[in-house]
Amino acid sequence: MKEMMNQEQISRTIKRMAHEIIERNTDLKNLVFVGIKNKGVPIASKLSEYLHRFADAHIPVYTLDITPYRDDHKQSEIDIPNTGMELEGKNVIIIDDVLFTGRSVRAAMDAINDYGRPAKMQLAILIDRGHRELPIRADYIGKNLPTSYDEKVVVDINDKVYIDS
Repeated sequence: MKEMMNQEQISRTIKRMAHEIIERNTDLKNLVFVGIKNKGVPIASKLSEYLHRFADAHIPVYTLDITPYRDDHKQSEIDIPNTGMELEGKNVIIIDDVLFTGRSVRAAMDAINDYGRPAKMQLAILIDRGHRELPIRADYIGKNLPTSYDEKVVVDINDKVYIDS
């Protein structure tokens, strides 16, 4: 595996993304973070921590399990768990580690709409590796990392970002 980012670079990247979120969102009181389970949640938590530190804003972080919404795991009926997510009229930022085909983000948007109609949805991604199959673009990108289709990007938020060929 080839190391692409170390822990210090990941931390610096997430801090920069936090500053970008502050600059582009005038009403931080109406902002919520939705981390895609599992890898998006620690990034969302770090972003929330930095927004608290940089702008004294307390941004709620919700965990979103997109499994029932994935198009490769179709279920006939989706049972929406009671997670306490308050998304109606909120500015929601969906957060994940790697943006690849866009299918996980599409599933997340479908799931979020089942919890209420947000005023606005944005997307924050630590690594954008390209190869989109859907017309999805991130609003906040930590690092663009061009890869071949067969390579795999591995993110360990507390350690490093790797490419596995």
